[in-house]
Amino acid sequence: MSQAAERRRYSRVDFNTQVTITQHDKSCQADLLDISLNGLLVKTPEHYEINASHPLIATIPLSNDAHIRMNVSLAHSSHNILGFRNESIDIDSIGHLRRLIELNLGEADAAERVLSELLADI
Repeated sequence: MSQAAERRRYSRVDFNTQVTITQHDKSCQADLLDISLNGLLVKTPEHYEINASHPLIATIPLSNDAHIRMNVSLAHSSHNILGFRNESIDIDSIGHLRRLIELNLGEADAAERVLSELLADI
């Protein structure tokens, strides 16, 4: 599947908040631009250290007691944007992401589409 076709397959939502990117004992904050089951795009932070050959964790706070946590890998980078591929996500985070997509797309069947997308990869 081409990269463009894969991007279209996943429902992406613009979601402007902070994300923490952690690798080993180092972390940085970045502005989240959009998110999907496939991964996320962030604005390139001013100062960061990422080794592309090692796994990372992206944590997106939703409230004081809810967050989306993904194990990610760096898929692409530029001066302005870093793209991360979702390697794994826990069931609670899937539920939060499902609800986020449902609310932001404003479509009743968006949540079912998100689950279908996820199950298609299993």
